[in-house]
Amino acid sequence: MTTLINSLPTHRGLVHLAPSEVWFVCGSQHLYGEGPLRQVEHNAREVARALHDSGALAVPLVFRALVTTPDEVRRVMQDANADPACAGLVLWMHTFSPAKMWATGLSALRKPFCHLHTQYGRELPWDTIDMDFMNLHQAAHGDREAGFLHTRMRLERKVIAGHWSDPEVHARLGAWTRAARAWHDLQGARFARFGDNMREVAVTEGDKVAAELRFGFSVSGYGVGDLVERVRAVRDADVDQLLAEYASLYDVAADLSSGGARRAVLVDAARQELGLRAFLEEGGFKGFTTTFEDLHGLSQLPGLAVQRLMHEGYGFGAEGDWKTAALVRAVKVMGEGLVGGTSFMEDYTYDLTPGAHRVLGAHMLEVDPSVARSRPRLEVHPLGIGGKGDPARLVFDARPGRAVNASLVDLGSRFRLIVNEVMGVEHPDTPRLPVARAVWEPRPDFRTASAAWILAGGAHHTAYSDAVTTEMLEDFASIANVELVVIDGETKLRSLRQEMRHADLYYALAQGLRA
Repeated sequence: MTTLINSLPTHRGLVHLAPSEVWFVCGSQHLYGEGPLRQVEHNAREVARALHDSGALAVPLVFRALVTTPDEVRRVMQDANADPACAGLVLWMHTFSPAKMWATGLSALRKPFCHLHTQYGRELPWDTIDMDFMNLHQAAHGDREAGFLHTRMRLERKVIAGHWSDPEVHARLGAWTRAARAWHDLQGARFARFGDNMREVAVTEGDKVAAELRFGFSVSGYGVGDLVERVRAVRDADVDQLLAEYASLYDVAADLSSGGARRAVLVDAARQELGLRAFLEEGGFKGFTTTFEDLHGLSQLPGLAVQRLMHEGYGFGAEGDWKTAALVRAVKVMGEGLVGGTSFMEDYTYDLTPGAHRVLGAHMLEVDPSVARSRPRLEVHPLGIGGKGDPARLVFDARPGRAVNASLVDLGSRFRLIVNEVMGVEHPDTPRLPVARAVWEPRPDFRTASAAWILAGGAHHTAYSDAVTTEMLEDFASIANVELVVIDGETKLRSLRQEMRHADLYYALAQGLRA
């Protein structure tokens, strides 16, 4: 029997999100002697514990090792690769640590790392400082040595500078741990496609082999008949239980209530949800796609089912858009535990009132209630596309406030992640538009943002989130080693065009350099 939720899914962990941790590794060398090295390890443990206890990190930070030889470095890196719970490493050179001893180990490392440039003491003891103190507290020296090697090896990493007790350091490291956890979650992740992508659409196509090599997730196609089998196998008792849950969570339209004229439509929608969930659970999938052009055997385009499964943590892309499904999942993992939500979204239409340009984002049905500002309403309305029955859906307005809109596209030679910072805004009622919707003003302004998005090749399908930040997405792009284009309050079209031209050359050369 399928297990049903008892409250809104935001109150439980994301589905199929495995526990993970980040390792803290401190570098030094044997020249300092046994006593100083014991002090170095003691201090490093204190730093790691304080960062862990800050409450800013998405996963536990575990002190792993003080390394002083090439063999110790290599063993730690090999252990990190082999440990399925290790999402990444934080490296810090408390003292000088000759970087050549790190070269072999870092060459073998397959997990992301962050370079923390800090020192144990916040203030210098000016009256008592001597050479023993200087030798013990050489992060200014050691981290520069490490940084040279990282750059020499062309290793992608985040560098965070500042004292380990500073809230800003906690916040920046917290953003990186969220990106690292999202990356960790994608390794070996499986995404299901029911049918292909919408016919003749370009941006939802892409190289799935290249994506698996770059991001670590796989995409497999299934006939919609495989889903229909699961839907037909759903028990009536499970449907009744789910219908009761709907009534407890949402404002249900009168015609969908027990005895209502359209109750049967909601019953079919519940069967779809239970069947789809069973299919995803059996396969261990972390996301999926559908398409309205391939619904043979289904009574309606899955709307309510998609909305609720997204809310539980599944990634989703409409019309076969597997790249957006993977991105939605990654952004959901980044935002896990934060205030706000993440949804599949589409830039649908504009309000071009002079001085108040706004974007109305929506889709046919599939917007996640994690971004809803209030209790959603459960309704059934005609769709006018797909040639099936009128589908059930949750109708609501998204919360106003700061958000980001992100798109992952395949440019043929590489992937590009495009991020636009936006501000969700209040808007007039839309009584004749029975879908979930969000309205936002893009940064820096509509004209610049829209032109920049189009010049960057951004898709019309996106991951919309009022939980994550641009920094988290920037860290994710760095870990994945993909190009990032950020459209924010500082964006100038002339500069952006020049940056993208330079990026074309950089990534063409970088592929050769990494061959």
